[in-house]
Amino acid sequence: MNPNWQEVALSDIGRVVGGATPSTKNPNFYDGDIVWITPKDLSGYKERKISKGAKNITQEGYDSCSTCFLPKGSILFSSRAPIGYVAIADCELCTNQGFKSIVPDKNKVDGQFLFYALKFNAPRIESMASGTTFKEVSGAVMKKVRIKCPKSLSDQRKIANILSSFDDKIEINNRIINNLEEQRFLLFKYKFIEHKTGELVNLESFVEQTLGGDWGKDTLQDKYSEKVHCIRGADIPSVSLGGVGKCPLRYITKKNFDNKKIEPNMIVVELSGGSPTQSTGRSALISKDYVDRFDGRLICTNFCRSLKIRVGYEFFFYEYWKFLYDTGIFFNFENGTTGIKNLDMKSVLNKTKVFKPDNESLNEFNNFAKLVQRMQMSLSTQNNILEKTRDSILPKIISGELAIIN
Repeated sequence: MNPNWQEVALSDIGRVVGGATPSTKNPNFYDGDIVWITPKDLSGYKERKISKGAKNITQEGYDSCSTCFLPKGSILFSSRAPIGYVAIADCELCTNQGFKSIVPDKNKVDGQFLFYALKFNAPRIESMASGTTFKEVSGAVMKKVRIKCPKSLSDQRKIANILSSFDDKIEINNRIINNLEEQRFLLFKYKFIEHKTGELVNLESFVEQTLGGDWGKDTLQDKYSEKVHCIRGADIPSVSLGGVGKCPLRYITKKNFDNKKIEPNMIVVELSGGSPTQSTGRSALISKDYVDRFDGRLICTNFCRSLKIRVGYEFFFYEYWKFLYDTGIFFNFENGTTGIKNLDMKSVLNKTKVFKPDNESLNEFNNFAKLVQRMQMSLSTQNNILEKTRDSILPKIISGELAIIN
């Protein structure tokens, strides 16, 4: 090991703190002013710092359980369901029992360095988990986790600053991407929701074809000869904003590839999943650039459907579909008896009435929407390069293998 580095236990450089959940049966415990974070709040979360979760709790709720306040700058580490989400508290907050967070000793470790060290060590920490129903990292285990770090706080900050320079740019790009998405919706809302004119038609009238999905096999075998990437429901939030998503590699039959391949301007819709507070029906409009990233070998999973929309109405349909999702309409079209909700898309298309836009308004909206899509894809490509570069540097710089030159 580099003589300027040391190996320390987390308990040597900070205080490991757990969390708890107030009883959900008491409404007086929720909708208060105390920020309360759960692992679900970090699912798909793209910022390093967090200052708000889906639910706040009241002082009464806080006093009713064993959760405790974490000061600003604490490092949140999810210890179960799943293990390995990492974030920095951007204000005083508390968490549920799904975290083993670290309050860093500022005289011994730089908070941002610790954030990156935990991200790097997350797979190893996960391997230390135990449990029969689900794996969990206990407080005792977390305290014993050992990491490498420079002895000098100054060197720790230099490393953190190098890695942060990538994430600073990524987060700025993500905010621009989100802002562009909001601008496109605001124009759509103004033209087609607030000012309704034209013929009233079924939403179905804009759909030319509905394609099913496939999951195939994870390896090449017999008739499963066609290599494809598969868009899952979990990929939709990223893909919808111009991101790449994970889109695992699969192998399907040639017949299914020919019948189910996704083409530019199709809309992928998630039919199964959701939660009590989130409906099914998440969607992503697939651009030509996105299809080209995978050399045209792209399908969706069998829990999704791909919609081919009439030429010229793709952006209109996509924004209207998102509008229905955001306003909770899809809850009225869900069914399922096994705990997994399914969207009755056929009923949505048949029963939803919309005003068919006039050509002038549609063309104006399409021109703006296409510009937004190109800008989002460009920013997403930048982020993809930045993330790959950061992730290639992270293991070398956070372990001391890559020296920091003054």
